[in-house]
Amino acid sequence: MLAVVGPGAVGGLLAALLHRAGEDVVAVARPATAQRLLADGLHVRSELYGEWTAHLPVATEAPDGAAVVLAVKAYALPHVLPDLVTARPAEVLALLNGTAHAETLRRAGLPVAGASIQVESMREGGAVVHRGGFCNLTVPDDAASWRTTRALEGAGVAVRAGGTETEVLWRKYAFLAPMALLTSWTDAPIGPALEREPALAAGLVAEVAAVATAEGVPTEPAGLDRALRRLPETMRSSLQHDVHAGGPAEIEALGGDLLRLAERHGIDVPVLARLVGDVRGRLR
Repeated sequence: MLAVVGPGAVGGLLAALLHRAGEDVVAVARPATAQRLLADGLHVRSELYGEWTAHLPVATEAPDGAAVVLAVKAYALPHVLPDLVTARPAEVLALLNGTAHAETLRRAGLPVAGASIQVESMREGGAVVHRGGFCNLTVPDDAASWRTTRALEGAGVAVRAGGTETEVLWRKYAFLAPMALLTSWTDAPIGPALEREPALAAGLVAEVAAVATAEGVPTEPAGLDRALRRLPETMRSSLQHDVHAGGPAEIEALGGDLLRLAERHGIDVPVLARLVGDVRGRLR
C-alpha cells in the first residue's frame, strides 16, 4: 500500500494522481482534513492533468508497513514523525523543502530518500489547483526503483534519477531558497523581486551559492541567477503565500538552516541574515 502523508497542495495532487492511476493509496491527514476529504473527496484542477474529484481512502495515521510519500511542510515534520516511526514504513520518499529533514528522518530509523519536486500547486477554496504544465520529480539514484518512485511515474509524474541525495536536495534548495526569500521579502512575484534591489538579489544568490558549494555541491552564482531569471516573472513562492497569510511558514527550512550552515562553514552571509530576519519579524 502507498500512503501520502500530507495531502495538501503537492501531496493532494500526487495522491489524486495515484488514485486515478489505480494504485492502492491512502491520504493521511489531520482529523479535520480527513473528515473533509471523506465528505467531499479531493478536487483537482490541473493545466496538465485535467479536472476531476478523487474519492480516495483517508486515514489519520499511516498504515503499518506502507510505502510513504511524505509531503508535509517542514514545520509539520515534528507532528507526524512519531506516527511514522510507529508505522514502520517500507520506504519514505520525502518531498520536504530544505535539507535538514532527511537527517532527522534517518536518525529516527526510517528508510528515507530525500527527493525534490518542481510543481506549481496550491489550495484554492478546498481544491488543489495545479498550474504551469509541469510536475517534475527528481530522486536519488538509489531510490530510482522504489515502489513510490515507480508508482508516481506510472501516475504521470515526470521522474528522473539525479545523483546522490545531497545533490538532489541541494540542486533544489540552492534555487528555491533565494526565490522564496526574495518573493517573501518584497511580497512580489519573482520577476519584480529580482529587480527591486538588484545588488541585494545578486548578493543573496552569491551567498547561497557559497553555502551550497561548501556543502559539497559546487554552485556558480551566475548559473543560479540565470535559473531564477528563467522562471515565469509572475511566479510566487509558497513561503510568500504563507508569510502574507501570517504563517505558519517554512522560514527556518528555507532560511534559518542556511544561516546555521553558513556559520558552520565560516561563511559571511549579511544579505541572507537580513532577509531571514525581516521575514521572521513579519511572522511574529
